[in-house]
Amino acid sequence: MKKKLKYIISFCLGLVMMTSCKKELLSPVPQTFVADVTAFDTPGRIANQVNSLYQGFKSGAFYGGRAQIAGDIRAEEFLNETTNGVTGYDVWLLNATGTSQNFIKNMWSQAYYAINLCNLFIDGMAAKGTSVVGTALSNNYVAEARFLRAVAYLKLLEHYAKPYADGNGSKPGLPIRLTGIKESGSSALERSTVAEVYAQIIADLDFAEANLPASYATAALSTTRAHKNTAIAMKTRVFLAMQDYARVVTEANKIAPQNTAPFSATSGVAHALQANIVNVFRTPYTTSESILSMPMTSTAGDNPGTQNQLGYYWSRTTGNGEFSLNPSGIYGNTGWTATDARRGFNATVSGKPYLNTKFNAPSPYTDWAPVIRYSEVLLNLAEALARTNAGVNVRALALLNAVRQRSDAATILAPLTQADLIDAILLERRIEFLGEGLRNFDIMRLLQTIPAKGGVLSKAAGEPGYIWPISADELSLNPLMTDN
Repeated sequence: MKKKLKYIISFCLGLVMMTSCKKELLSPVPQTFVADVTAFDTPGRIANQVNSLYQGFKSGAFYGGRAQIAGDIRAEEFLNETTNGVTGYDVWLLNATGTSQNFIKNMWSQAYYAINLCNLFIDGMAAKGTSVVGTALSNNYVAEARFLRAVAYLKLLEHYAKPYADGNGSKPGLPIRLTGIKESGSSALERSTVAEVYAQIIADLDFAEANLPASYATAALSTTRAHKNTAIAMKTRVFLAMQDYARVVTEANKIAPQNTAPFSATSGVAHALQANIVNVFRTPYTTSESILSMPMTSTAGDNPGTQNQLGYYWSRTTGNGEFSLNPSGIYGNTGWTATDARRGFNATVSGKPYLNTKFNAPSPYTDWAPVIRYSEVLLNLAEALARTNAGVNVRALALLNAVRQRSDAATILAPLTQADLIDAILLERRIEFLGEGLRNFDIMRLLQTIPAKGGVLSKAAGEPGYIWPISADELSLNPLMTDN
């Protein structure tokens, strides 16, 4: 069944009819079902479908938890405590295979499931939906779908394809599926190059920026649905992954135009750093720093589900403590000072350090899962400036210190050389985004060696296991697919 989910998806999934809809006289339609032929008949049905796109994206197998978790446990910051294959022990060991159900197959399947939902929606809007809601609102909705599709492809590239820097995007990337699949027999599609996939991601994000609303009526909507600044922020990540630092600067300048602190977005949603980082990870989760997060509630089906949750993996108090902090990782780095408020998320439990309270909601683990924050935009910009300007770039240093001093006011970073500045920014990213899934992204985009940890040997770029194998399900269903 899981094999079919990726390819055989109908509009009835995740859609709920409005109570005012009438039953047909000859073929009654259940009140909880909308056939694809009528899915775009009313504005309400179309709006429900937009919500269903996010529901697919925030699955626990994807950006509701495991996308972030995979981005951390491959690297050196955490030590495995349970040897549980269900919760990523093979991923941590850097020896996962294409038959690994829990991460390799499930993330591939869920990502393409989310992509297919977006494609089906885009097709339906072109065929009928635009005439129902009008061009302007249709463009808003399609922009959301294209944004989510872009982010899904970016995450797939991170794990299943060689980094852009390896061959300047010439290596095998992903099958680019841009039309919706409703039935079997539509699986055959060759891998495009890494550069071609990035080109599609950029096209989607450019469209999203041009057509998304500037903001929404509430802070909750502006945190959980894509708007113009969300697309801009994500483009800074994309161009950083491509080492296209000039375009990182161009995009980041749109929402962080200042030369000195305080930095903030001056159009659209007024993004800015929170004075206290703890507030970013506590209810109501809708701070100006939270550019996009996946919301969770205690309602059945509206949280990550068993063994997918960030708090379940990282916390030993409210979760299962699947992974402790590695004393030889960022936890033990002297550059992370004792006065830093971010150390307050850590705690020693049963003699071992854990990222214990960054995500601390108890079962069913309703912490909102962060996708991108404003502090990342600032550090993306800082790194791009540092790499493209000789010496210690003043603005890059100001951006770096804005993030550091928000949590550690007693420390003023003062690197002496360009190389020192870049190293300080990369170190800051390890501290700031610990447990949020960016560590693997940073290693891969720079073609760095994955460091050794707890008996696991280091893994250099080009070695088997540096990237994941292709899902065995894809290889069995797509005759044109090749493995890594």
